[in-house]
Amino acid sequence: MSIHESPAGRKPAVFARARTVLDAFEHLVGGLGTTVLALVALLLLAATALACLVGVGVFLAPTALRGLRAVADRERARLSRWGPEIIGPGPVPSGLRAALADPATRRELGWVVVHSTLGLFLGLAGLTIFFSAVTDTTFPLWWRLLPPEEAATSAMGLWTVRDLPGALGVSLLGLGWIVLAVLLIPGMARLQAWPGRRLLTTDPGADLALRVAQLTATRAAALDAHAAELRRIERSLHDGTQNRIVAVTILLGAARRALARDPSGAEAILDRAQDAAEQALAELRAVARGILPPVLTDRSLVDALTGLVTTCPVPCRLDADLPSRCAASVEATAYFVVAEALTNIARHSHAGHATVMVRRRDDRLHLQITDDGRGGADEHGGSGLVGIRRRTEAHDGTLMLTSPPGGPTVLEVSLPCGS
Repeated sequence: MSIHESPAGRKPAVFARARTVLDAFEHLVGGLGTTVLALVALLLLAATALACLVGVGVFLAPTALRGLRAVADRERARLSRWGPEIIGPGPVPSGLRAALADPATRRELGWVVVHSTLGLFLGLAGLTIFFSAVTDTTFPLWWRLLPPEEAATSAMGLWTVRDLPGALGVSLLGLGWIVLAVLLIPGMARLQAWPGRRLLTTDPGADLALRVAQLTATRAAALDAHAAELRRIERSLHDGTQNRIVAVTILLGAARRALARDPSGAEAILDRAQDAAEQALAELRAVARGILPPVLTDRSLVDALTGLVTTCPVPCRLDADLPSRCAASVEATAYFVVAEALTNIARHSHAGHATVMVRRRDDRLHLQITDDGRGGADEHGGSGLVGIRRRTEAHDGTLMLTSPPGGPTVLEVSLPCGS
């Protein structure tokens, strides 16, 4: 840092360092939770090994190994939230011999020993440092509330606190704890996570095979979504527009025959034919808008979503912040997701209000549709959520639905902007 740097320039660095320490402390606390689970899994494995001496543990071993896999998956999920994603190896192989021969299972056995001991120690040490820093720094604010014998043993028993100067001395000791936390907690969090990132990752070949399988599934979902969209368009044209045009043809024939017999009656038939032609044109425009809304091409995604929100039967609010355009296919998918979600809300939710929030962060388009309805939405209930998921996953996106009974219902969709 330059000696000419102003105090205002140092503030962002101080805040960034404080945020780093708090994030590291959060990681330590989260790791402490999985260390407890790892310790339980380790004790279960040890009890199973002892039970094997009397022949009973052979039957308990598969359950213990499945429990170990479940705990390891929790650690994988935790580490994936704070860094690169760690993909799990899948279910434990059936059969004790096959499970013990599985490389992933052997690595998990090594991880559970390290994490339940070293990880537990690091988590408890981080908690001790953090809370000592907080309690000792704020000690002058509340030391008079303590009984005399407890105040006398404060400051780790280094001196007796009888007055305010002694309490301020404890506060200075708290500053030392803060310095210790700044220096040690980030490294402790990295050390606690290191066994998981070292031992719980799968082989590169397994990652590639899993990715290929995932892409195969999304490709199949994209083809299914495309076929479903073609069927929807065909039904709309066949059941709606085509019938209207047939009616126009019949009415025109009737009017032509009526011209010779009853010209005044022919005029009424022509009026009916004109109404049918206008209805057919309106339905044809609706089908065209369902394929790709013109406003999405001519203007922007926000304008297209504004039209959806305005015409929604349920009072709806749009909160959009899109500084730039995304790929046309992504915007079309986002439009389809919001349109289908608002249709579900209007038909099934009995909601009084809905909100559509759209954001672009880290080159991804995030959609969140919320309603205050009765909840209980289910992807397998025929509400169109399966179609939304297929369209989303076809773009390598993600969908998360939260809809407890009684509501509210929150549908979150994330799409890569460049696909």
